[in-house]
Formats: sequence, structure tokens, C-alpha cells
Amino acid sequence: MSPARKRKSSATKRPKPAKDSSTRKSSPAGKSAARVPVAKKPAAKKAAGKQPAAKKSVAKKAAAKQPAAKKSVAKKAAGKQPVAKQRAANRAPAKPPQSAPYETGKWAAAFAPRAEGEVRYWLLKSEPETFSFDDLVHAKDRTTHWDGVRNFAARNFLRDGMKLGDQAFYYHSSTNPQAIVGICEVVREGYPDHTAFERSHHGYDANSSPDTPTWYMVDVRAVAPLAHPVTLPELKTRPELAEMALLRIGRLSVTPVTAAEWKVIVAMGKGGA
Repeated sequence: MSPARKRKSSATKRPKPAKDSSTRKSSPAGKSAARVPVAKKPAAKKAAGKQPAAKKSVAKKAAAKQPAAKKSVAKKAAGKQPVAKQRAANRAPAKPPQSAPYETGKWAAAFAPRAEGEVRYWLLKSEPETFSFDDLVHAKDRTTHWDGVRNFAARNFLRDGMKLGDQAFYYHSSTNPQAIVGICEVVREGYPDHTAFERSHHGYDANSSPDTPTWYMVDVRAVAPLAHPVTLPELKTRPELAEMALLRIGRLSVTPVTAAEWKVIVAMGKGGA
């Protein structure tokens, strides 16, 4: 190769390093100018993108959670309150009402207002082995309190129906034959049955107390035995007694007797037809 060609070659090759140095290397200022915008732009973009997203997410969660919590609490409160009221309602029968609407119903006549001096009639059941009519006759002052009733309908008759001077048939139950054996009268109107407060008594009731008594009794005095005890089969043969409470609801220990029924049975007790 000739010197001229060598010089030409070297002349053409020299600019390459200069070209390389100008394109591949940059000054600190150039580096800052080139990279800062790139670094700031993603950072700003990230800050601009992430911050609202975070705030939006937090706000969204807060907005979503808060109503849900309130809704849940409200729902629980709305759901639990009726259940509590229902349970309270279910427990209410433990203490029955102390009064009853007697204006209507099958036994309304037994509670209706009375004429002056009016006497009404009843029937009281007792097992002779527990307390017979003879026991009543031989009791002090021929009197006893009619305790131990634990049926609401019978309780109402004792508490609200019977009045001083009313008369009642004394009926022997749980015997063969069952029969009306005597007559007694009410000498004290309804008052709280103390046996319901006595834990040792078979009629103890934890829901009854002296302040809010559930069960009531009356005092009765023996008047006279029937000359002829009137048996249950005999009562069933009389058409006049077909609607008698004793025959319609025999499970009750206290039942009303109409004036017409009373006259029929008194006549039967004297040995009449």
C-alpha cells in the first residue's frame, strides 16, 4: 500500500473516534437533561396515578364498608328486636292477665252485672279422700277455703264470678259413683291462694307471688247435705240438664249452675222426680 493511500485511510478513519465520543458519551449536564425528565415523568405519573387510586380505593372502601356496617347493624337490630318481642310475648302467659273480657263468650252470664240481692249458683268438686262434705261439716265454723285451683277458667269463676251469699253444690269426684252430696255457700269472696306461694305445696307456682298473685280462692261454709245424693248417671238422664256445665266440661273443678238447673237438682236431692 502506498503512503498516500495510508494517509487517506488514516484520514478517513480518524473521525470515527470523534463520532463515537460525541454520540456515546455525554456530559453530566447532558445526562441530567436527558434522564431527569424521564425519571420525573414516571414518578409524577406514578404519583398522579397511584395517589388518586389509593385515595379512591380508601374512599371506596370507606364508603362501601361504612354503609355495610351500618346496614348490618340496622339489619341485626331490626332482626333481633322482633325476636326479643316475640320471646317476651311467648313468656307472657306465665303471668296471666288479672282481668278478662267477660262481656261475651259462653260463660258471660256468670259474670254479668247482678240485680240487687241476686244469688247465683255454682258447683265445686272435691275428692272425698282429700276433703269430703263431712270434713266441711266438721271443720271449724263449718268453713274452709277452697284452695288449690290451677285452671284459669275455674280461677276466673272463683275470683270474678262468685259473690258473698252465692250457693254451690258440693260434688264428690274421683269416686264411684260421682255425685252431688251437699250444699255450701260463699262466705268470703275471691282472694289470693296462699298455697301457690308455698314451695312445699303440690300447687306451688313460681310465677305467682303475693304482689302479683295468679291464683285465687274463696271461703265456703256447709249449709246442708242432700237427703238423696244425685249421681252423675242420674244427672245425665235429665234433658233439662243437657247443657249443664258439669256435663259439658267435666274437667273443671269449679263451674256455674243456672237457676233452672239448681231447682231441678235440689228437687232430685230431696228424692223428687
